[in-house]
Amino acid sequence: MDKNPTHPRWRLRAALACAAAALAACASRGGPPAARMPSIPTAGQVDLARFMGDWYVIAHVPTWPERAAFNAVETYALREDGRIATRFRYRHGGFDAPVSTMHPVGTVRPGTGNAVWDMQFLWPFQAEYVIAELSPDGQRTLIARSDRDYAWLMARTPQIAPQDHEQAMARLQALGYDLKKVRRVPQRWPESGPDAAPQPPAHEAPAREPAR
Repeated sequence: MDKNPTHPRWRLRAALACAAAALAACASRGGPPAARMPSIPTAGQVDLARFMGDWYVIAHVPTWPERAAFNAVETYALREDGRIATRFRYRHGGFDAPVSTMHPVGTVRPGTGNAVWDMQFLWPFQAEYVIAELSPDGQRTLIARSDRDYAWLMARTPQIAPQDHEQAMARLQALGYDLKKVRRVPQRWPESGPDAAPQPPAHEAPAREPAR
């Protein structure tokens, strides 16, 4: 495990710890809860097995660790216990930067048609993850959150048609997001260098992973 305090994974853990402390502080004050925005509508029933595999991050409202991500790819694999093993692979700051990874685990919320997950980066904290849009051909998806703080436009290919990007941005805005916060994620494949990865196969779901 990388114990460098500047490593993105450690920054994320620190942010989560701070968030937990803030929540505890708010709870101790009592008082009325803050008004929440409406929940994000989902894409409807999601074929979970078909959704597994590699997704290129085309654009996002980024979390702190991924604010300068290049060649970001999210990969899902269904575990034997029904949870979702996730690997987020990216390079921070440039195409030649070292590879960084995060490995959260997703849990589908019952009764949501597989469209709402709880992502766990650090026990016991979980983050809402809503599949808000999924193209009929399964090639593009839009992930959003009820807090309108983060979002991800992902595709099975590193690039998408301009009209598809515009449509996704219009949908994101309709959901209540500020498009000024959206960042395009640079994608250049195949990679080069000692830790290069070949271009991931298009929408091929990996084998089922054993539960851990």
